[in-house]
Amino acid sequence: MLSFVDRVKGVIYGTAFGDAIGATIEKLTYEQILEKYGRVETILMPWHKADWSASMRNNRQRGYGIITDDTLMTIALMNIYNDVKRPLDAWDMADGMVKEIAFKKTYIPELGREDHIIERLFYPEKWIFQRHALANCEPREGGIGNMINCGAAMYIAPIGIVNACNPKAAYDEAINFASGHQASYGLEAAGVLAACVAKAFEPGVVIEDIVATALSLAKDGTKMAIQDMCEKARQLKSQKDDHALVVAEFQKTILPYSPMADDVSRKIEKIGVPSNHYVPSRLFAIEELPFALAYAVLHDGDFRQTIIGGINSGRDTDSIGVMSGVILGAMYGHKYINDEELEVLTETNKIPFQNIAEQFSETARNMIENNSKMERHKQELLTSIMK
Repeated sequence: MLSFVDRVKGVIYGTAFGDAIGATIEKLTYEQILEKYGRVETILMPWHKADWSASMRNNRQRGYGIITDDTLMTIALMNIYNDVKRPLDAWDMADGMVKEIAFKKTYIPELGREDHIIERLFYPEKWIFQRHALANCEPREGGIGNMINCGAAMYIAPIGIVNACNPKAAYDEAINFASGHQASYGLEAAGVLAACVAKAFEPGVVIEDIVATALSLAKDGTKMAIQDMCEKARQLKSQKDDHALVVAEFQKTILPYSPMADDVSRKIEKIGVPSNHYVPSRLFAIEELPFALAYAVLHDGDFRQTIIGGINSGRDTDSIGVMSGVILGAMYGHKYINDEELEVLTETNKIPFQNIAEQFSETARNMIENNSKMERHKQELLTSIMK
């Protein structure tokens, strides 16, 4: 049986692996990936912008194992837990996460230097600083007004770990915490992904159990998108090797919930043009989580095939890789990330993933044990007053 530490390592290694393998092709369409790479199957691939000038790629570098903000923010969330050693809420977003991204320096692999994480973040994640440090908002209202995207879901996996085998508690805590960052279906996705990770810690769990858990907790468009995408995956199982067909069917299925399709980049021609992209909605869903779950269903939970299939479908490839990696990493532990890949990820990014995993495992284990003691005490009190 897998140990708790094995599963925690699986989540953390899965984060870095899915992030790095997807980062090389982020924002490319399926057709563009096919034309440039054929198929990406390893972290040892050049970035699709590698031949661009430094100014055109904003002095960033990717490829060959370099991770993005998905992994950096995940580690930042673990740092908060290591510090406070208790469940989190929106006040920890306003306090702990602001400190992590704006006041503590770390190595930023894409920039090749030590700096504050905020210097690397996309605007919806910089919003955390804007709302809490500058606007001094009520913490639970921090996510209001933000661009609705997958920014909270991409780093939420540690909440699933500290609530291992308790998906509802993971969902509730993720919603409480991430309300300081995201709203609407961006917030909902964070709650559901945390629940999926928590469920994945159960011994003997299979991917359909995780999908059932997601559907039992998800609301509105998020629930409908997961349901439709996973049902489409079941229908396509006999044709799973026809990747072009799978991508076409998945993209058609997600379209009612994410109508931007391949038009994911901000361009001057789009400024001032009305759109419902990235705005609050009870009918929409982020794409990344439904895609991650659908590819896992399609491939019966196979770690490599799920991640590789997901990222090669295009668009927000690094976050699709991360969301697949954290769920399946919790299920299987770290065995599908080999030593050579872990060495590349560790050395390239100057991040001691094994040490981070071991430290956070201890934090999470202590939190779970303390929570169990509190629950037993509550039960004893209830028993005494019910006599």
